[in-house]
Amino acid sequence: MAHTQPEFHHGGQDTTENLESYRLFLAIAKWGALHVAVVTVVLTLWFCTGAGFFGGLIPGAILAVLGIWLLRSRHPREH
Repeated sequence: MAHTQPEFHHGGQDTTENLESYRLFLAIAKWGALHVAVVTVVLTLWFCTGAGFFGGLIPGAILAVLGIWLLRSRHPREH
């Protein structure tokens, strides 16, 4: 016997798993980019300039705090 395909209904799929995967990817990309930026700033200032360890650590900490403040999740206000 031949196997018959179920009838397809456009727009009838459950997209919750897809949406959660997309949100997870965006979160990983967002926070990963911040980590890469902070490490790059710290290591560049520490090793490639005469600023030294604290000369790289302080701007890196400022960038981390600023990045966390700007990238945190904001929930829309309920009216």
